Amino acid sequence: MRNSIVVAALALCACRAKSVVGSGDGGLDAGALTGLQKIQHVVVIMQENRSFDHYFGTYPGADGIPLLPDGGFAPCAPDPDGGCVAPFHDTNNVNAGGPHGSGSAIADINGGLMDGFVREQVGGKKNCTDPNNPVCTGSGRRDAMGFHDDREIPNYWAYAKQFVLQDRMFEPNASWSLPQHLFMVSGWSARCSSPGDPMSCTSDIDLQIAKTASNDYAWTDLTYLLHKANVSWRYYLAEGTAPDCNDSEMECPPQPQLANVPTIWNPLPQFDTVKANGQLGNVVAIEQFYLDVKNGQLPAVSWVVPDGAVSEHPPALVSTGQAYVTGIVNTIMQSPDWSSTAIFLTWDDWGGFYDHVQPPAVDGNGYGLRVPGLVISPYAKKGFIDHQTLSHDAYLKFIEDVFLGAQRLDPATDGRPDSRPTVRERMAALGDLANDFDFTQAPQAPLVLKQKP
Repeated sequence: MRNSIVVAALALCACRAKSVVGSGDGGLDAGALTGLQKIQHVVVIMQENRSFDHYFGTYPGADGIPLLPDGGFAPCAPDPDGGCVAPFHDTNNVNAGGPHGSGSAIADINGGLMDGFVREQVGGKKNCTDPNNPVCTGSGRRDAMGFHDDREIPNYWAYAKQFVLQDRMFEPNASWSLPQHLFMVSGWSARCSSPGDPMSCTSDIDLQIAKTASNDYAWTDLTYLLHKANVSWRYYLAEGTAPDCNDSEMECPPQPQLANVPTIWNPLPQFDTVKANGQLGNVVAIEQFYLDVKNGQLPAVSWVVPDGAVSEHPPALVSTGQAYVTGIVNTIMQSPDWSSTAIFLTWDDWGGFYDHVQPPAVDGNGYGLRVPGLVISPYAKKGFIDHQTLSHDAYLKFIEDVFLGAQRLDPATDGRPDSRPTVRERMAALGDLANDFDFTQAPQAPLVLKQKP
């Protein structure tokens, strides 16, 4: 009996998604819907390499950088050249950060002392030789301990004041970009010993970029469930270049990034499920996003991923990344889809920048360090700071709740078993993004901001 209820719920979700997405008429009347039904579009915007304290460590009311009684900053990270470095306001538009592989995460966390950031930044520059790359120079600033506020990132702070800021959003595993992007679409990062065999995959959060082109992602990702339930999706990618560094390297030549070429920020073309379902065409250039919104064809689920120039990944300009994100948010806000959309804005990993909160240990794969998280929607609670423990797994959970009748990427129930050790959406520590919404409130008006304030 329970299975029939689940099947019926999935059928209802699939029918709903098909009827409201891509119809060209702005979807159903949101006023006729209740609760999570009012969300017909989920957009996940993933930026790069910033910690929570680096962007919101001085945001009022948030769990930010610890203070001394006199108002000074309490932390002081040991410097291998002597003394220690306290957090400081960094007005620079270009930052360096530090190495951010799993080894650097362990060193930065340092058993919970959260004081390894300067040591890692300085050590990571030893083999860094390009004098034109700020990642390799300016080590005297020790900017891993620097932070920005509303003077450098006013739009991000404006979104926090108007909508929801999450101050316990952790990257799903303590490592670099590729594993984060795999978790973002599948709830796992693994290496598969037998191509095409999802039971041959084992956890791996240290995937090396040198082997990326030959990787076969045989386990099950979220697009498999979306496709099976006839829920529309697209992965919008800014084409250009990406910093294809291994996790512990501080410099490397940029690599081309194209929608049809798998890279560290574009893993879906290497998922067996995407290829088998004929869904490779759903990975498209970012220009298609603006056309889809304009034409009322925004899918139910969207991931929006940058290229290096707009990513905020050092040495990219902070202001350029903020302008790019603001343009995406403005586009949605100025369309009929605003009334039925939830935008989740986050950063893939901490980028070597200081954060004072020790990540909780939830399983053998994570969590990693804190990153900023924002919820932007007409139904987002106004000015709310969410203190729940969250990770990017929460996006999968929310999408599954809204469009899939709460079905999970669970080998026991999803129809495509793999060898993942845990169902991340069911982790006891993981909060619920539904708590960031109030569907009884009067919908919030768009907050259209200048891209270059």
